[in-house]
Amino acid sequence: MAMAWGCALCLALAGGALLALLVQLLRWLRADGDLTLLWAERWGKKPEHELRGKVVWVTGASSGIGEELAYQLAKLGALLAISARREDELQRVKKKCLQISSLSENDILVLRLDLTDRSSHEAATNSVLKHFGKIDVLVNNGGRSQRSLFVDTSLDVYNAIIELNYLGTISLTKYVLNHMIQRKKGKIVTVSSVMGIMGAPLATGYCASKHALQGFFNSLRTELTDYPEISIIQICPGPVQSQIIQNVFTENLAKSIENSGDQSHKMPTDRCARLTLVSVANGVKEAWISDHPYLAVCYLWQYAPTWAWWLMNRMGKRRIQNFKSGIDADASYSRKKK
Repeated sequence: MAMAWGCALCLALAGGALLALLVQLLRWLRADGDLTLLWAERWGKKPEHELRGKVVWVTGASSGIGEELAYQLAKLGALLAISARREDELQRVKKKCLQISSLSENDILVLRLDLTDRSSHEAATNSVLKHFGKIDVLVNNGGRSQRSLFVDTSLDVYNAIIELNYLGTISLTKYVLNHMIQRKKGKIVTVSSVMGIMGAPLATGYCASKHALQGFFNSLRTELTDYPEISIIQICPGPVQSQIIQNVFTENLAKSIENSGDQSHKMPTDRCARLTLVSVANGVKEAWISDHPYLAVCYLWQYAPTWAWWLMNRMGKRRIQNFKSGIDADASYSRKKK
């Protein structure tokens, strides 16, 4: 009898484990973020509670993910410093933030910033500190992507990508981090990319800059173990509906992309921004925010890189064909949004 009960218990446990695995698989197939992030979204801390009243400085806030972050943060009641090169666009973003929130004029600081002008970063940081007295969260969102093949691209383009995406980001981080170390708390959030995890054609320089950011901030985190309340958070979005394609680097610095293609198949910007804020609220060290197949490739790249190389070779060939045909590079295998 005892043996029978033991066998029944083992079968029940095995069945339960199999069911749990099946549930996780179904969740993963429908996921638009890594499972740790989606767990935090459902069960973790809420941005509405964690970010209200915090001073958040967002770079690249004049369009795309940065603009949407500004709107969502304003609704949450965060105090905002928004930066980009185009001050007129920042004023437009500020105006909408005021319309959709209870913030006052003085709660949003518009601060023009060129990430490639590293000599201005200390003064910019001091301007935010003078206005608000502190910086709780820095969101490094400024940067540009790339659409060109390496064999066709001037090395000047690679220099410009690294100068903007990598050196500009770590330069600003250095000044803000000094302030956070003095306070012994704060959050440095960097919008990297799934391209910082994998490799893909048409984006060799962009991938290099994002890999550099991943390596830098993973290393920086290990230097800050004496400051447990300073968080280093990396956000890795996949294809997102934004103006990033309209502003990409191409074969040379003087050339712009002629046709950005249909972007409707990509993740909505508001969803990406919401998951970013969930990551910030919960201190998620690295968040993958993407639909499949890029989300699947992230997992493969992490756990089965040989398979990932095989899959990216197949996807990459189609990506180049799409680009040469004048449609969005990711159009043929991204999930259509309804």
